[in-house]
Amino acid sequence: MEEDDPDAPDVFPQWALLEYKHMLALVGPGSTVHFTSLSRASIASLQSQLASSTSSAPDVAAFELHSESVVTVAASRGVDLAQICLLDPKAPRALTFQDFNRTKETAATDQVDGPFLWFLFGGILGDDPPRDRTASLRTLGFPGRHLGGMQMTTDTALGVTKRVVEDNFRLDLPDTRADEEAATRTESASDSSRTTQPFTWVDQPELKFGPGESVEMPFRYMAEGDGSAGSASSQRPQPLLPPGMRELIRKDLDRSFEF
Repeated sequence: MEEDDPDAPDVFPQWALLEYKHMLALVGPGSTVHFTSLSRASIASLQSQLASSTSSAPDVAAFELHSESVVTVAASRGVDLAQICLLDPKAPRALTFQDFNRTKETAATDQVDGPFLWFLFGGILGDDPPRDRTASLRTLGFPGRHLGGMQMTTDTALGVTKRVVEDNFRLDLPDTRADEEAATRTESASDSSRTTQPFTWVDQPELKFGPGESVEMPFRYMAEGDGSAGSASSQRPQPLLPPGMRELIRKDLDRSFEF
């Protein structure tokens, strides 16, 4: 995530810390978020920052920090690449609730089509337009799933994945419905009583701070609330941002007007 060189920063930028903390909250207890390929200079700082936030918020995921690559970390734990699903915008199939190995049993090494135990997210906050940062992971042979055609921030993608595979949400997007309907038909054939609910999405929201002060975010977000269509109020849905992110964007906007 950061280049390991003599000039690598030992303190993460504030927006990155907000996203990482948000990831732990979105995943919640019972799972672990692994941050891999970190610069060695940054690990102590990030450990302190994340530990201080999790100590005051018990309902968050555990975390581990690694300077090694995800491939090295997986190999050290005996995890075959076939058990790891890469969230890839260019994957041929959409993520569905069937893609999670709920039994937690080790999948066969030749089971390249899921269900999966681990989910892999590459990149950073995002670029506009996207620069396909996932390509370097795709070439390693991970099986992949997509979350629709519009780019999400990394914490949003992680939160969406958690809700799909553990909480039975469905993406319900034009480019995901065919895969979701196929998964539902398969589940119905096995006499399952599982039900799913759709997300409420906020696409490219405009954050307004005052007269003439606004920023358009070129990403897709979950809506604040529980993310389901049934939770939508009469007000326009608001994007689910990391706590403190709106204020940070406002500060950056103010600095851009300083001469």
